[in-house]
Amino acid sequence: MKLYLVQHGNALAKDINPDRPLSETGQLAVEQLARSLAECIEVSRVIHSGKTRARQTAEILARYIGSEPSVEEFNGINPNDPVEAFAQLIDDWNDDLLVVGHLPFMSKLVSLLLTGSIEETIVAYTPGSIVSLELVEQGSWQLLWMVSPELFSH
Repeated sequence: MKLYLVQHGNALAKDINPDRPLSETGQLAVEQLARSLAECIEVSRVIHSGKTRARQTAEILARYIGSEPSVEEFNGINPNDPVEAFAQLIDDWNDDLLVVGHLPFMSKLVSLLLTGSIEETIVAYTPGSIVSLELVEQGSWQLLWMVSPELFSH
């Protein structure tokens, strides 16, 4: 099983729009990232936190990856939700999955899956970054790659 963990794209500040949708820059960066990775990612399901910026990021990615994956809101992956419950859930899943969420949740999830602890920061997410992990055996994950939109912005 491959797991793609994405921090939502760059969003508007809360004082500009309390819903915090993606900024124009954020939309463009996520779309460019999605186009660049279209051949590398194949999933049938994309889940997101339900927050506007995560939903928009998930919808943009889903347009380019896989063959029209389902895009669905998923409880328990908001910024400060505990990661342990989600980590236990995915242990029972078999299909490749793309998850769009927030910091610190995404960073803590990567740390937990790779080291067994949420205390150490393993990856430095920036808005729109994606981390690819692979389940080697039950409960044992390895880092395949990480990409951020800055890589494609030149």
